[in-house]
Amino acid sequence: MTSKSRVSSLRIHLKKQKLTGFIVPRNDEFLGEYVAPYAERLKWLTGFAGSWGMAILTLTKGAIFVDGRYTIQVRQQVDTKVFTPHHLVDEPPTKWIADNLKKGDVLGYDPWLMAADQADKFSTACAKVGAKLQAASSNPIDAIWIDQPSRPTAQLSVQPLQFAGQSLADKLAMVSKALGKADATVLTMPDSVAWAFNIRGHDVPYTPIVLAYAILKKKGKADLFIDKTSLPEDVQAHLKKSVTIKKPAELEVALKALGKSKSTVQIDSAWTPARIKSVLEKSGAKLMDANDICRLPKAKKNAAEQEGARAAHRRDGVAMSRFLCWLESAAPQGDLTEWSVAEKLAGFRKETGMLLDLSFDTIAGAGPNAAIPHYHVNPDDCLPLKLNEIFLIDSGGQYQDGTTDITRTVIVGVPTAEMKDRFTRVLKGMIGISRLRFPKGTCGSQMDVLARQHLWVAGLDYDHGTGHGVGSYLSVHEGPARINKSDRTPLEPGMILSNEPGFYKQNEFGIRIENLLLIHEAKAIDGGERPMLGFETLTLCPIERRLIETKLLTRDELHWLDTYHARVLKEVGDHLSGDELTWLQKACAPFS
Repeated sequence: MTSKSRVSSLRIHLKKQKLTGFIVPRNDEFLGEYVAPYAERLKWLTGFAGSWGMAILTLTKGAIFVDGRYTIQVRQQVDTKVFTPHHLVDEPPTKWIADNLKKGDVLGYDPWLMAADQADKFSTACAKVGAKLQAASSNPIDAIWIDQPSRPTAQLSVQPLQFAGQSLADKLAMVSKALGKADATVLTMPDSVAWAFNIRGHDVPYTPIVLAYAILKKKGKADLFIDKTSLPEDVQAHLKKSVTIKKPAELEVALKALGKSKSTVQIDSAWTPARIKSVLEKSGAKLMDANDICRLPKAKKNAAEQEGARAAHRRDGVAMSRFLCWLESAAPQGDLTEWSVAEKLAGFRKETGMLLDLSFDTIAGAGPNAAIPHYHVNPDDCLPLKLNEIFLIDSGGQYQDGTTDITRTVIVGVPTAEMKDRFTRVLKGMIGISRLRFPKGTCGSQMDVLARQHLWVAGLDYDHGTGHGVGSYLSVHEGPARINKSDRTPLEPGMILSNEPGFYKQNEFGIRIENLLLIHEAKAIDGGERPMLGFETLTLCPIERRLIETKLLTRDELHWLDTYHARVLKEVGDHLSGDELTWLQKACAPFS
């Protein structure tokens, strides 16, 4: 079936349910970034394969909304005669509703696939034009998706204490204490469930989250709602003393029980499906809306997780350096493609003997495809690496001791002056963040400009955030802290953030340089009056020297670059030999 025929079938089902339209988000009932194949409803309907998006289909119109990462990609993958692309920020879905719905219209949605606070916003937008937002009795896409994949049933595993750094019992005790006036909290974020119970799952690609809900209580055992067949004996033994295993179908019964007992239940409306909130409200529970109780302690990595991250990045740095050595020799020969290069890098990571999975779908963009920030490489339709073109590769690995994410941009052949200028401006921004010291209480939005300022001087910018949080053998995109233009979460010691400014010239080339940073308490400054924080760079891999215009770098920036490369050579070079070591020595040679 084509997208057009699928849309026609969906409209027939909308009429049967007496709906004017239907909202199709790109997520599952756990509202995460990565989903199992059965939940790829947006991709199935529209063809869009990005990690975030939303479509609204009415009986006569269609719209798809994406953020700045996907403004190019969406037009390449979606039939724009059926779904008109819109920028999520400039033309949000609520504005589209105001412009396209009318009095009496009924807009349907799946209450398991939309967060409670988002459902409230859509409901308000509909009400303003006399329309109504209505929870569908069942998802109409599931009714017409004939070959929809079955739900995954992979086995869970235990995250050992040596990597978790804190026991299950201690984590639950911490949560119990943090509940304050609440009697219980419902965990709906899969990485929070995985972190709280020291378990990992294998149901979705790249991210070892646990697709399950949980109820944590001030008193008594926690409840974990998951099919018991997914729990091998060692996992069951690990959970037995602190957790009661219940079937997923028992969740609503447990929610109603909280209501009947007049319990005060803490939920995070930004991450709790509207259905869960509705059941709690209707059953009489007293709701407290607050941030996911595990989100901040999960983000603040303990000593064991920090040491695991360092080990994972040393290991990953060896794989990356071996890969870049190979690429520099092989690329000029002209027989490489984006896909073959991505596969080769995965092979180097596998050779570490410690790789459990990639941390996301490798972004490998040659020439004009490098200008697509979240380009998705397809083996059947990918570009070759050509002389005198830029190649961008954004990749990462999942190791049991840590999660990595790194972007390197290289030149195959000889760069233009424009390429070197843009690359160096991006590099200056990356170095600026890396060198930063900042007072406690500082948030990412207060430092984001430092990564962009050298591009702004030239009238340039990039349409994505500068940094995101990273988990510990968990999600490569982890909240709550970020470095972007709007985030207000104070940065705290133990958080791991990416540092990845970029520049993208549509249809020509793209540049991004990304390292991961660990926040730590900085040494006291003579005469200083406030406690300061700083960054430790975790990523260990050379930066493409052929794209650097050294005249644009200050003495301090060159010193940082030389110091960084000296550290890379020391920590990674010990694991290389022969031609690979020789290459690394040249790649890390000082500029000054």
